[in-house]
Amino acid sequence: MTTTITRRTNKQLVLEAVEDLHRLEQIVTRETLADHTGLKLSIIDDRLKALLNDEKIIRVQRGVFVPVIQHPPARPISVTQLPDGTIVCDIGDDVMKLTPREARMFAVAMSGYAQQAAQIDLGQHTAHIASDLSRRLREMERTLAEATGNPNTRLATD
Repeated sequence: MTTTITRRTNKQLVLEAVEDLHRLEQIVTRETLADHTGLKLSIIDDRLKALLNDEKIIRVQRGVFVPVIQHPPARPISVTQLPDGTIVCDIGDDVMKLTPREARMFAVAMSGYAQQAAQIDLGQHTAHIASDLSRRLREMERTLAEATGNPNTRLATD
């Protein structure tokens, strides 16, 4: 009996790390990948470039990467409430008819996803606001430095 040991390449390791960190809603940077994989930054940089070229990941902003989503296209969804309380849920070609009790059970099961979606949206919105404020602060410091002639001029952030 022979056993085959499959070794993952650094490229596979980096892609899996990008997917894992993204799934955990972590910001994926070369530094977080180095911490997660134990690989050197030079190897991370090289593998990120290869994964970008292979269209396995995308750069969402400078230094931040996400995996390319591999899900099939989303199907159209419609939900109809009938006068007797029955819920008819059409998802693509699939139809579910739910009694009022089943609809409540389904709602409870899905509520965690709804909360997660709201938290993700809030986190992304907060990150955009923080990024915009940081950019504006840098612009103000640059303008102040030019006006005073002192390149070390900084605005107090306390």
